[in-house]
Amino acid sequence: MSTPTITLRDVPPRAAWALEQAGVHPLLARLFAARGVRTSDELDDGLARLLVPDELRGAAAAAVLLADAIGAGQRICVVADYDCDGATACAVALRGLAMLGAARDTLSYVVPDRAVHGYGLTPAIVDLALQKTPQLLLTVDNGIASLAGVAHARAMGLAVLVTDHHLPARVGDEVVLPEAQVIVNPNQPGCGFGSKNLAGVGVMFYVLLALRGELRQRGVFSAATQPRLDALLDLVALGTVADVVKLDANNRRLVAQGLKRIRAGKMQPGVAALFSAAGRDPRRASGFDIGFALGPRINAAGRLSDMTLGIECLCTDDAARAAELAQSLDAINRERRDVEAGMREQAELLLEMLMQNTEKAGEPPPALAIFDPDFHEGVVGIVASRLKDRVHRPTFVFALGQDGLLKGSGRSIAGFHLRDALDLVSKRHPALLKKFGGHAMAAGCTLAEEDFDTFDEALQRVAREWLDASTLQRKLLSDGPLGGEYFTPETVHSLDAQVWGQAFEPPLFSDSVEVVSQRLVGERHLKLSVRHAGALREAIWFGHSEPLPAQVTLAYRLSVDEYNGRQRVQMVVEACRPEDGML
Repeated sequence: MSTPTITLRDVPPRAAWALEQAGVHPLLARLFAARGVRTSDELDDGLARLLVPDELRGAAAAAVLLADAIGAGQRICVVADYDCDGATACAVALRGLAMLGAARDTLSYVVPDRAVHGYGLTPAIVDLALQKTPQLLLTVDNGIASLAGVAHARAMGLAVLVTDHHLPARVGDEVVLPEAQVIVNPNQPGCGFGSKNLAGVGVMFYVLLALRGELRQRGVFSAATQPRLDALLDLVALGTVADVVKLDANNRRLVAQGLKRIRAGKMQPGVAALFSAAGRDPRRASGFDIGFALGPRINAAGRLSDMTLGIECLCTDDAARAAELAQSLDAINRERRDVEAGMREQAELLLEMLMQNTEKAGEPPPALAIFDPDFHEGVVGIVASRLKDRVHRPTFVFALGQDGLLKGSGRSIAGFHLRDALDLVSKRHPALLKKFGGHAMAAGCTLAEEDFDTFDEALQRVAREWLDASTLQRKLLSDGPLGGEYFTPETVHSLDAQVWGQAFEPPLFSDSVEVVSQRLVGERHLKLSVRHAGALREAIWFGHSEPLPAQVTLAYRLSVDEYNGRQRVQMVVEACRPEDGML
């Protein structure tokens, strides 16, 4: 892993003071102020503080379209995506439409097989959906770039409602939208919605809010009798955290409300079953549980099997069936880990060979493209993420698809917009990319195997143009020293109860310590005893096996280690530097 620099976050003193005066705990006030929170109002996670759907372009028109369809008893088919965001968005759509009056026998869904169909509303997926005899197609977490798929659906006489959060397609410098009846996407041109960071499940939730308002105006129900859509917020929280979208204030409110429901036991049977399968306690649910325990189990179905398993788990009201499906997802996730471990080992061997042939031997190139014919298409994104974390370079990993084309998944670093990079590559090499799409930090593309070297060179050229030495240096933002009085289980539980995530990162502290003892556990993890603030502390550095000098500065997170009924606070080390280094 590349050695990072450790930089202290700036804490505006007035903001921290104002938060303290409003009753926020001093430690939390410091952490929130360092993440841009200026007033306690921003910490109000009440439902009343959620942005309203009025400014979400297309939401009102979608509400009319869906209200008309429900009133006429039309058959609606949801076209899902094969990741956790897509699965939760599908479950929210099916459950929400039923809550708002759609007969269950008029609702159906299809989800692409990653290896067979690829991503999005393709013509092939439209043909698959036609077997359900729908009159309206409703996409969730996809569709904004599905020009051919939407055109095919319209040609077959279907109405199409696109709900998505991805960036739209471009032809040259022009944004091109599909010819759907209605498009709801905060990232489409002309949308003034206050949060551009909604996940696909969040967009669908907002469409339901607009639909409920439309039905209320039509007199279908009153404000007193309308369905409580907050019953779906456990699913919204799951999809939002798992998709690693930026947790702006609105997304934090959605996630906070979902976590509150989960902790109170108010969740779908499938969510409860996933907590049980993961060995986690929902009464103490955190964003970490969602992102690293539940999300991967749902995602595993789309990677190695069929996302129908994940969607069915989230849609069933039968607790026994949910438990059975959650156990199946857990088994698939274990298989995913085995596949990933083998692929990661091979990818790291290829990376080592690649680094020996760079201009500076032993250093990675400015961007990575890795391919092996034995790689599994469903796991390339995870391996790309692991390599990106190790060398701090934009990284694509490719596998050979069933159609003979290379399917690549990429992960990026700050300062390198991956989807825009692919766009530039496609302009310079018009026939190279068969298709591509994504976000700033994650994207995918398809190309011919014989064009791999051309893509590698083209990607590296863009990286050389866009990235400098500073951007290529991995950086950790630290919240600074932590007083000894905060090394308590109560502090850790208080921190874990907050909503942390992308662009609102969990606390990372840094302190000078004396290493008293160190030993390897499990051959790959360094167990430490350190002296900090006059007391001995336990620490562990996962995945690190090299010994440390006697005096170091550690960058660490806090966790609680429970053993034989006792709780001990330990430091989970992220990085270190010798004492003569500079913060």
